[in-house]
Amino acid sequence: MALSIWEALAVFAAGIGAGTINTIVGSGTLITFPVLLATGLPPITANVSNALGLVPGSISGAIGYRRELKGQKARVLRLGAAALLGGLIGAVLLLALPSQAFDAIVPVLIGLALLLVLFQPRIAAAVKRRREQTGTEAHPDGGPTLLVGLFLASMYGGYFGAAQGVLYLSLMGLLLHDDLQRINAVKNILGALVNGVAAVFFLFVADFDWTAVLLIAVGSTLGGQLGAKVGRRLPPTILRGVIIAVGIVAILQLTLG
Repeated sequence: MALSIWEALAVFAAGIGAGTINTIVGSGTLITFPVLLATGLPPITANVSNALGLVPGSISGAIGYRRELKGQKARVLRLGAAALLGGLIGAVLLLALPSQAFDAIVPVLIGLALLLVLFQPRIAAAVKRRREQTGTEAHPDGGPTLLVGLFLASMYGGYFGAAQGVLYLSLMGLLLHDDLQRINAVKNILGALVNGVAAVFFLFVADFDWTAVLLIAVGSTLGGQLGAKVGRRLPPTILRGVIIAVGIVAILQLTLG
Protein backbone atom coordinates (compact mmCIF):
# COMPACT_ATOMS: atom_id res chain seq x y z
CA MET A 1 0.00 0.00 0.00
CA ALA A 2 1.34 3.43 -0.97
CA LEU A 3 1.64 5.91 1.90
CA SER A 4 1.26 9.64 1.45
CA ILE A 5 4.16 11.83 2.54
CA TRP A 6 2.28 12.82 5.69
CA GLU A 7 1.42 9.22 6.53
CA ALA A 8 5.06 8.24 5.99
CA LEU A 9 6.23 11.03 8.30
CA ALA A 10 3.69 9.96 10.93
CA VAL A 11 4.88 6.34 10.78
CA PHE A 12 8.54 7.45 10.98
CA ALA A 13 7.83 9.71 13.98
CA ALA A 14 5.89 6.89 15.65
CA GLY A 15 8.91 4.64 15.11
CA ILE A 16 11.16 7.13 16.90
CA GLY A 17 8.70 7.37 19.79
CA ALA A 18 8.31 3.60 20.00
CA GLY A 19 12.07 2.97 19.95
CA THR A 20 12.55 5.52 22.72
CA ILE A 21 9.80 4.27 25.02
CA ASN A 22 10.64 0.60 24.37
CA THR A 23 14.21 1.15 25.54
CA ILE A 24 13.16 3.02 28.68
CA VAL A 25 10.13 0.93 29.64
CA GLY A 26 8.38 -0.92 26.82
CA SER A 27 4.94 -0.44 25.21
CA GLY A 28 6.20 1.25 22.06
CA THR A 29 3.63 -0.81 20.14
CA LEU A 30 0.94 1.41 21.66
CA ILE A 31 2.42 4.27 19.61
CA THR A 32 3.11 2.57 16.27
CA PHE A 33 0.18 0.14 16.00
CA PRO A 34 -2.62 2.78 16.04
CA VAL A 35 -0.69 4.90 13.52
CA LEU A 36 -0.37 1.93 11.15
CA LEU A 37 -4.08 1.22 11.48
CA ALA A 38 -4.82 4.88 10.69
CA THR A 39 -2.92 4.53 7.39
CA GLY A 40 -5.39 1.83 6.33
CA LEU A 41 -3.38 -1.33 6.99
CA PRO A 42 -5.43 -4.36 8.13
CA PRO A 43 -4.87 -5.21 11.84
CA ILE A 44 -2.85 -8.40 11.29
CA THR A 45 -0.71 -6.80 8.58
CA ALA A 46 -0.16 -3.77 10.82
CA ASN A 47 0.82 -5.98 13.76
CA VAL A 48 3.27 -8.02 11.69
CA SER A 49 4.77 -4.91 10.04
CA ASN A 50 5.13 -3.32 13.46
CA ALA A 51 6.90 -6.38 14.89
CA LEU A 52 9.35 -6.45 11.98
CA GLY A 53 10.03 -2.72 12.14
CA LEU A 54 10.73 -2.66 15.87
CA VAL A 55 13.50 -5.27 15.73
CA PRO A 56 16.29 -2.78 14.84
CA GLY A 57 15.04 -0.45 17.59
CA SER A 58 15.24 -3.25 20.16
CA ILE A 59 18.78 -4.05 19.07
CA SER A 60 19.70 -0.35 19.15
CA GLY A 61 18.34 0.01 22.69
CA ALA A 62 20.22 -3.09 23.84
CA ILE A 63 23.47 -1.69 22.40
CA GLY A 64 22.79 1.62 24.13
CA TYR A 65 22.56 -0.23 27.46
CA ARG A 66 25.65 -2.40 26.85
CA ARG A 67 27.47 -0.87 29.85
CA GLU A 68 24.78 -2.17 32.23
CA LEU A 69 25.00 -5.63 30.66
CA LYS A 70 28.53 -6.28 31.95
CA GLY A 71 28.69 -9.40 34.09
CA GLN A 72 25.22 -10.60 33.02
CA LYS A 73 26.13 -12.96 30.16
CA ALA A 74 25.04 -16.16 31.92
CA ARG A 75 21.80 -14.53 33.06
CA VAL A 76 21.01 -13.25 29.56
CA LEU A 77 21.67 -16.66 28.00
CA ARG A 78 19.44 -18.43 30.52
CA LEU A 79 16.55 -15.99 30.37
CA GLY A 80 16.99 -15.40 26.64
CA ALA A 81 16.34 -19.07 25.86
CA ALA A 82 12.95 -18.87 27.58
CA ALA A 83 12.17 -15.60 25.79
CA LEU A 84 13.04 -17.03 22.37
CA LEU A 85 10.80 -20.06 22.80
CA GLY A 86 7.93 -18.01 24.20
CA GLY A 87 8.22 -15.39 21.46
CA LEU A 88 8.10 -18.02 18.70
CA ILE A 89 5.02 -19.67 20.20
CA GLY A 90 3.32 -16.28 20.53
CA ALA A 91 4.03 -15.47 16.88
CA VAL A 92 2.48 -18.78 15.82
CA LEU A 93 -0.58 -18.08 17.98
CA LEU A 94 -1.05 -14.67 16.33
CA LEU A 95 -1.78 -16.37 13.03
CA ALA A 96 -3.56 -19.41 14.46
CA LEU A 97 -5.97 -18.02 17.06
CA PRO A 98 -8.58 -15.25 17.30
CA SER A 99 -7.55 -12.29 19.42
CA GLN A 100 -10.54 -12.29 21.79
CA ALA A 101 -8.97 -14.59 24.36
CA PHE A 102 -5.81 -12.48 24.63
CA ASP A 103 -7.75 -9.20 24.54
CA ALA A 104 -9.60 -10.19 27.70
CA ILE A 105 -6.59 -11.17 29.78
CA VAL A 106 -3.96 -8.62 28.65
CA PRO A 107 -5.28 -5.61 30.67
CA VAL A 108 -5.43 -7.84 33.75
CA LEU A 109 -1.84 -8.99 33.24
CA ILE A 110 -0.63 -5.42 32.83
CA GLY A 111 -2.56 -4.34 35.94
CA LEU A 112 -0.95 -7.09 38.01
CA ALA A 113 2.45 -6.17 36.59
CA LEU A 114 1.96 -2.53 37.64
CA LEU A 115 1.09 -3.60 41.17
CA LEU A 116 4.29 -5.64 41.30
CA VAL A 117 6.30 -2.65 40.04
CA LEU A 118 4.63 -0.31 42.56
CA PHE A 119 5.16 -2.56 45.57
CA GLN A 120 8.39 -4.22 44.38
CA PRO A 121 10.68 -2.47 46.93
CA ARG A 122 8.46 -3.55 49.84
CA ILE A 123 7.97 -7.08 48.52
CA ALA A 124 11.70 -7.49 47.83
CA ALA A 125 12.55 -6.25 51.33
CA ALA A 126 10.06 -8.69 52.87
CA VAL A 127 11.46 -11.58 50.82
CA LYS A 128 15.01 -10.61 51.84
CA ARG A 129 14.06 -10.58 55.55
CA ARG A 130 12.40 -13.96 55.14
CA ARG A 131 15.51 -15.43 53.53
CA GLU A 132 17.72 -14.04 56.29
CA GLN A 133 15.47 -15.63 58.93
CA THR A 134 15.46 -19.01 57.20
CA GLY A 135 19.07 -18.90 56.02
CA THR A 136 18.21 -19.51 52.35
CA GLU A 137 19.96 -17.84 49.42
CA ALA A 138 18.26 -16.06 46.52
CA HIS A 139 18.73 -17.61 43.08
CA PRO A 140 21.01 -15.23 41.08
CA ASP A 141 18.83 -15.61 37.98
CA GLY A 142 15.40 -15.79 39.58
CA GLY A 143 15.06 -19.57 39.45
CA PRO A 144 12.31 -21.57 37.70
CA THR A 145 9.64 -19.04 38.72
CA LEU A 146 11.23 -16.27 36.68
CA LEU A 147 11.87 -18.59 33.72
CA VAL A 148 8.21 -19.59 33.56
CA GLY A 149 7.04 -16.02 34.03
CA LEU A 150 9.29 -14.68 31.27
CA PHE A 151 8.31 -17.54 28.98
CA LEU A 152 4.61 -16.63 29.34
CA ALA A 153 5.33 -12.89 29.00
CA SER A 154 7.33 -13.63 25.84
CA MET A 155 4.44 -15.64 24.40
CA TYR A 156 2.34 -12.53 24.80
CA GLY A 157 5.18 -10.43 23.34
CA GLY A 158 5.36 -12.58 20.22
CA TYR A 159 1.59 -12.30 19.88
CA PHE A 160 1.20 -8.53 20.30
CA GLY A 161 3.76 -6.98 22.66
CA ALA A 162 2.02 -3.88 24.06
CA ALA A 163 3.43 -3.34 27.59
CA GLN A 164 5.60 -6.44 27.22
CA GLY A 165 8.46 -4.51 28.80
CA VAL A 166 6.31 -3.66 31.81
CA LEU A 167 5.72 -7.37 32.39
CA TYR A 168 9.44 -8.12 32.08
CA LEU A 169 10.45 -5.35 34.47
CA SER A 170 7.87 -6.33 37.07
CA LEU A 171 8.91 -10.00 37.04
CA MET A 172 12.65 -9.38 37.09
CA GLY A 173 12.36 -6.50 39.56
CA LEU A 174 10.63 -8.81 42.00
CA LEU A 175 12.76 -11.94 41.55
CA LEU A 176 16.22 -10.53 40.81
CA HIS A 177 18.15 -8.69 43.49
CA ASP A 178 19.87 -6.22 41.23
CA ASP A 179 19.89 -2.56 40.19
CA LEU A 180 16.82 -1.54 38.17
CA GLN A 181 18.98 -0.12 35.35
CA ARG A 182 20.81 -3.45 34.99
CA ILE A 183 17.46 -5.21 34.93
CA ASN A 184 16.28 -2.76 32.27
CA ALA A 185 19.32 -3.65 30.16
CA VAL A 186 18.35 -7.34 30.30
CA LYS A 187 14.77 -6.37 29.42
CA ASN A 188 16.04 -4.74 26.21
CA ILE A 189 17.91 -7.91 25.23
CA LEU A 190 14.84 -10.05 25.85
CA GLY A 191 12.68 -7.67 23.83
CA ALA A 192 15.13 -7.83 20.93
CA LEU A 193 15.12 -11.64 21.02
CA VAL A 194 11.32 -11.91 21.09
CA ASN A 195 10.84 -9.33 18.34
CA GLY A 196 13.59 -10.96 16.32
CA VAL A 197 12.29 -14.53 16.44
CA ALA A 198 8.75 -13.34 15.72
CA ALA A 199 10.03 -11.26 12.80
CA VAL A 200 11.88 -14.21 11.24
CA PHE A 201 8.73 -16.33 11.51
CA PHE A 202 6.54 -13.58 10.02
CA LEU A 203 8.90 -13.10 7.06
CA PHE A 204 7.97 -16.55 5.75
CA VAL A 205 4.29 -16.90 6.61
CA ALA A 206 2.60 -13.50 7.01
CA ASP A 207 1.71 -10.44 4.95
CA PHE A 208 3.46 -7.18 5.79
CA ASP A 209 4.05 -3.73 4.30
CA TRP A 210 7.72 -3.10 3.46
CA THR A 211 7.35 0.68 3.46
CA ALA A 212 5.92 0.70 6.97
CA VAL A 213 8.56 -1.79 8.14
CA LEU A 214 11.44 0.35 6.84
CA LEU A 215 10.05 3.61 8.25
CA ILE A 216 9.54 2.10 11.70
CA ALA A 217 12.93 0.35 11.55
CA VAL A 218 14.84 3.57 10.88
CA GLY A 219 12.79 5.56 13.39
CA SER A 220 13.00 2.95 16.15
CA THR A 221 16.78 2.63 15.67
CA LEU A 222 17.17 6.35 16.33
CA GLY A 223 14.71 6.12 19.21
CA GLY A 224 16.61 3.21 20.76
CA GLN A 225 19.73 5.33 21.13
CA LEU A 226 17.72 8.26 22.46
CA GLY A 227 15.93 6.03 24.96
CA ALA A 228 19.21 4.60 26.25
CA LYS A 229 20.60 8.07 26.92
CA VAL A 230 17.46 9.19 28.73
CA GLY A 231 16.62 5.95 30.53
CA ARG A 232 19.98 5.32 32.21
CA ARG A 233 19.88 8.80 33.76
CA LEU A 234 16.55 8.22 35.50
CA PRO A 235 16.75 7.41 39.25
CA PRO A 236 15.03 4.14 40.24
CA THR A 237 12.05 5.95 41.77
CA ILE A 238 11.48 8.05 38.64
CA LEU A 239 11.97 5.04 36.35
CA ARG A 240 9.44 3.08 38.39
CA GLY A 241 7.01 6.00 38.07
CA VAL A 242 7.47 6.08 34.29
CA ILE A 243 6.81 2.33 34.11
CA ILE A 244 3.57 2.72 36.06
CA ALA A 245 2.41 5.71 33.98
CA VAL A 246 3.04 3.89 30.70
CA GLY A 247 1.31 0.78 32.00
CA ILE A 248 -1.80 2.75 32.97
CA VAL A 249 -1.93 4.30 29.49
CA ALA A 250 -1.61 0.81 28.01
CA ILE A 251 -4.53 -0.49 30.07
CA LEU A 252 -6.72 2.46 29.11
CA GLN A 253 -5.89 2.14 25.42
CA LEU A 254 -6.43 -1.62 25.35
CA THR A 255 -9.75 -1.48 27.22
CA LEU A 256 -11.21 1.72 25.76
CA GLY A 257 -9.49 1.92 22.39
